[in-house]
Formats: sequence, C-alpha cells, structure tokens
Amino acid sequence: MVVDENYQPFIQELHDYLTDNSCKVKIEEKKSGLFASYKHVKLKKSIVNLLFRKAGLLIRIYGENAHKYLDFMNTLPEEMVQSIEGATVCKRLINPDDCSPTCPKGYDFTIGNKRFQICRYGAFEFLVTPENNPYIRSFVKNEIKERTTG
Repeated sequence: MVVDENYQPFIQELHDYLTDNSCKVKIEEKKSGLFASYKHVKLKKSIVNLLFRKAGLLIRIYGENAHKYLDFMNTLPEEMVQSIEGATVCKRLINPDDCSPTCPKGYDFTIGNKRFQICRYGAFEFLVTPENNPYIRSFVKNEIKERTTG
C-alpha cells in the first residue's frame, strides 16, 4: 500500500497503535481505490478504515461510543465538524421504517448545541491532514479505550 510520504509517519504510528491494541488489518483493492480495514480481534468489529481516494487519504472511524467522550468531541476543529455535518442522516434513528431492518443504527450525539443523528458509514470520515491528525489520533484512542474497558 502506498501512502503519501507526508503522511507515512502518522499512518505508521496509527497502524502500530491499532495492531498493538488487538486490531488486525485487512487490505483490499476496491473499484474506488485501496481500502484498509482495522478490526478488533476479540470484539470482531471494525474500528477504522483507511480509504485511498483521488481527493487524498480519508479515515473512517466507527465511533460507536462518541457519546461517551463528548468533552473530546467538542474540541474537534471546524473542518472536522463540517465533515460530520455533511454525513447522511440515519434513517433508522429518525424513522425505523425508512431503512432496512438489517442496517445497524447510526450515531446519536451532540457537539456544542447541535444534535447529530447520522449514518455510521459516513459519520466520522475525515481527510488525513497535518491539522486533523492529532484529533484523529485522539478519536481513535478514545474509541478503543471505550470499547475495551466499557
């Protein structure tokens, strides 16, 4: 997998952190580009996906426990909050009859005074940038901590 040299140290650090915390990586070639998925071995659930796109490297964090670390969520920079705002609304949370019963429910949380009810598949999808990286790192660490201790 080729990672832009500007992001290699960050991605290597994130990879090491995830694998040191019982995550296994699976790398695949998709129509839209390379895709790396990190799944917790014991919990058998994805925590992070890396998406290699023309626009750049994106990270999707499955923040199932975001509502438990709202102090952190309230520190996210405006660019990342705008990304969350652009995510699709979770039909299953709003009106369960509007979505497939097999679709997992999305996330319901608040940042500042704004309530979000968003689909889990695009909720926390951020561009990897020097400005976002410290927040991405903290987000992943918060989620792993909640999943493994909660």
